[in-house]
Amino acid sequence: MAEFTGLMVSVSGVRGRVGDALTPEVMARFAAAFGAWASRGGVRTVVVGRDSRVSGPMFTRVVHAALQSVGCTVIDVGMAPTPTIQLAVEHHHAAGGLAITASHNPIEWNALKFIGPSGLFLSAEEGAAMRRLLDDGIPRATWDRLGDVVADEGAVDRHVRQVLALPWLDVEGIRARRFRVALDCCHGAGSGIMPALLTALGCELYAIHMEADGRFHRPPEPVAENLGELEALVRATGADVGFATDPDVDRLALVLDDGRAPGEDWTLALAARTVLRHAPGPVVTNLSTSKVVADVARDAGVPFRFASVGEVNVALAMRDAGATIGGEGNGGVILPALHLGRDAPAGAALLLQLMLEEGRSLAAVVAERPQYVIVKDKLDRPAAPLDAVYAALRTAFPDAAADTQDGLRLDWPDRWVHLRPSGTEPIVRVIAEAPTGDEARALVARARAPLDALSTS
Repeated sequence: MAEFTGLMVSVSGVRGRVGDALTPEVMARFAAAFGAWASRGGVRTVVVGRDSRVSGPMFTRVVHAALQSVGCTVIDVGMAPTPTIQLAVEHHHAAGGLAITASHNPIEWNALKFIGPSGLFLSAEEGAAMRRLLDDGIPRATWDRLGDVVADEGAVDRHVRQVLALPWLDVEGIRARRFRVALDCCHGAGSGIMPALLTALGCELYAIHMEADGRFHRPPEPVAENLGELEALVRATGADVGFATDPDVDRLALVLDDGRAPGEDWTLALAARTVLRHAPGPVVTNLSTSKVVADVARDAGVPFRFASVGEVNVALAMRDAGATIGGEGNGGVILPALHLGRDAPAGAALLLQLMLEEGRSLAAVVAERPQYVIVKDKLDRPAAPLDAVYAALRTAFPDAAADTQDGLRLDWPDRWVHLRPSGTEPIVRVIAEAPTGDEARALVARARAPLDALSTS
């Protein structure tokens, strides 16, 4: 793996800056290794799709050829959301899937996400087994066993139909309300599926930045500070809600009807409020998720559990717990009734259902919930291990409950702080939440102190 220096390799896949660490040669090797690993059981079909990034078409051709070279037949869904690709793997009973997307990363990045035959991303163990082929040698197909490429042009439409068929979705009731929805797809792959779904639900749309050309007009991560244009659009149009997606449409952020983005954690909290009314069951989130989700689970009287950051970690924990909903506080809603993957279209449908059931604005719903302020910070990852940092923090906060399954999370009844190395960028994330911004920032500062000392030593 030494020749892949500069790449970020994790449960989120392999990603890097295009033309730097991430080149066509690198993509070809990883795609071929995945194809050889995925087809070891005899099924030799692999679904491939991409988001709208400028480098996407180039890498698609590379990935097709690499998969063909190991004897795989490619089922190409074209430009499509990552959850659409996951659902297509299930639909075709494929050996796996490859999503060519760097999700929320800036425009200069791209990536491969590896999807197993169940539609889940590869676990850490599966990813390690696949990557061993990079060192051990990738078995190539002879001229008479090369794979083919076929198109699946119906994947997005199937995804829409599956969302509309969710058991708790009152499609006719939502249509009758004619909700006014502002939408920002950030020039990403959501430009097709989100209008299709919302139109099918009878919504009146006010959309911006819908050209799926990958030239992001804002930082593509749908966090509150990046949603100023959507907030203005909600206010200007009198919309009932605003929705924003990231480039590969697995994350959904919202803007309330008062023109305010409350933070992407509220997407999962409100979606969970909807689902738990109809299907009470355990809720699972990652360790960097706001307490607003745990509060919803507590009020519904259902178990609440943490998992490590990373979609597959949460999905596997949800499967083990029999969860009815879960996800990540970054706007990633996972609904097992649809599939075990983050799904922005499903999240949007659940929020519209909540608006129908509540008969009042989302701003009013949010206002009556316990309020917290979450502060997210990051700094360059030091070369030294973080164990000493974790030990220093546990000593500094002896009264906190400690969770060490993913970095270190320290919890108190009304606040928490989580420090962990990112799996998608060469940074360390420090996230804290408390009743006020000053208290959250103070937690971040105290958690950073031993890390800053390590970085400067």
